[in-house]
Amino acid sequence: MKSLLVFSAAALAEIAGCFAFWAWWRLDKSVLWLFPGMLSLALFGWLLTQADSAFAGRAYAAYGGVYIAASLLWLWLAEGMRPDRFDMAGAALALVGAGIILAAPR
Repeated sequence: MKSLLVFSAAALAEIAGCFAFWAWWRLDKSVLWLFPGMLSLALFGWLLTQADSAFAGRAYAAYGGVYIAASLLWLWLAEGMRPDRFDMAGAALALVGAGIILAAPR
């Protein structure tokens, strides 16, 4: 459960940080958007170190599924574009994969 919370917070931090760069470069927002974006990306990196995993690569792999689902949620809530059935199917598959990585008996 802790990993899911950490991954969810990390996804929010990563997406917000990357969106700040997107807004500056693609939406012609002020360069000042980059400062909170960089802080958010630093927070993302720190949050991933808090995941319950003995290996960074396994934590990153499991995080990937959560990131995909969170990105589609961002698409919907922040950008106003509702994910379609293919987006949802892809996110479901990614979350199943992340669950297998996290729950596998080792």
